[in-house]
Amino acid sequence: MAVLVAPATGTTLGTAMADPRIWRAEWPRTDFTQHTVPWAEIRSGGPRRDGIPSIDKPRFEQLRDGTATGWAAAIDHAEPVISLVIGSDARAYPLRVLIWHEIANDIVGGTPVAVTYCPLCNASVAFERTVENRVLDFGTTGKLRNSDLVMYDRQTESWWQQFEGTAVVGVMHGKRLRVVPSRLESFDRFRQRFPQGHVLIPNDPAARNYGANPYVGYDTKGQMPFLYDGSLPDGIEPMERVIAVETKPGYHEAWSLPLLRERGTIESGNVILKWEAGQTSALDAASVAGGRDIGNVVVQRQQEGRLSDIPYDVPFAFAFHAFRPNSPIHK
Repeated sequence: MAVLVAPATGTTLGTAMADPRIWRAEWPRTDFTQHTVPWAEIRSGGPRRDGIPSIDKPRFEQLRDGTATGWAAAIDHAEPVISLVIGSDARAYPLRVLIWHEIANDIVGGTPVAVTYCPLCNASVAFERTVENRVLDFGTTGKLRNSDLVMYDRQTESWWQQFEGTAVVGVMHGKRLRVVPSRLESFDRFRQRFPQGHVLIPNDPAARNYGANPYVGYDTKGQMPFLYDGSLPDGIEPMERVIAVETKPGYHEAWSLPLLRERGTIESGNVILKWEAGQTSALDAASVAGGRDIGNVVVQRQQEGRLSDIPYDVPFAFAFHAFRPNSPIHK
């Protein structure tokens, strides 16, 4: 819980730098001789391994013609959810749940997936969790790199960078998870698109203060990233949201959220970004429902006269710059 409290209280926790020698007792199966990043970039975020527990047996409630019942009825219409659709299977993962768990291991439309959210860099990414015909299950290491969640797979105990979906430590080093298109949208928009969709609910509703935001004010102007001492992007607040897209194979670029909000629509080649009001920030107020309106983003590619969703993310500017230092941020 330490990493959850620190951003809200301003305390400094988990500042120890990486040292594989002291990690081996906790990670006896991890092959620390194989890594793709400098050890100095990995830091303890406070919790130990699985201190922030992943969701491994997710439970869902089904909407009834767009109406939420049971536990999901408490979700406000403008609250953010990560929506994932594979085939005819449409599921919403509310941030009021994922903010406390960060990873949900699930099977959607017959595809094993990991739906992930890192509050410290506001990265929400869904991955296929099959690598070389082997299905992996993911948990949290308690470590951070560039203030971003470092995951691990329970099969090999290799460590994976959530922002990129790349293994950075262990026998899987250099492997990459396939990103699945998902949306970060309001609960209301999900209900309108999929009136019979399924909504993730906690296994134990009393286990956490679901609906509360443990990072109050984290995304406000002037705030600095937690446990991050790397370079900052020029001409933009580090905690400003950007829309990050791989517009061409191997080429990433980002647009600031204020720019997209001002224009409404931005086109880059055959990639189209759109913004509409009606989604709260999960990291602003004391409650997820009470955050300021940051709006909804949709990113699609137009091919042969048809629009289809493509992977995108809405991280903070500092995180995009940290992992894509040579990629442009359009402001």
